[in-house]
Amino acid sequence: MNLYQAFATDLNHLLSGARAVRITVPGFMPLLVEQIGSSEDGHRLVSLCQYGEQNGDLMRDPDLVFMVTDLPNGTAAEPVSFRNDYLGIVQNVYRYDESGRRTHVVPSLKQELKEFARDWLATLREQGFFAPTAVREILSP
Repeated sequence: MNLYQAFATDLNHLLSGARAVRITVPGFMPLLVEQIGSSEDGHRLVSLCQYGEQNGDLMRDPDLVFMVTDLPNGTAAEPVSFRNDYLGIVQNVYRYDESGRRTHVVPSLKQELKEFARDWLATLREQGFFAPTAVREILSP
């Protein structure tokens, strides 16, 4: 199984059939996993996000969006955007034209987000977000 297929498996595990889930593990910021719509070229988008708070405002720390694609041999989830509100960072791997076609790709960011996703999901697993003891709240079935 390639890494993008492993990401899809992890996201499906965290969502467990729901559209939006908040997962809580004592000692860590809650994790929100939610389907947030479709990319401009029609692929499902899933956000993996932890929020902090600053001056009463929710701050994404971070928000990693995956583009989910159905393939003949399974489902793949490619990280395509990153946001961290504390640092004022918003990054997108792809750009689209007005008709929804991909026109540009940033290869270095694509690789960087792939590595970040791999490491962050491993950390979330170590912190207990994948464990049956994590508290799961379905926000949207």
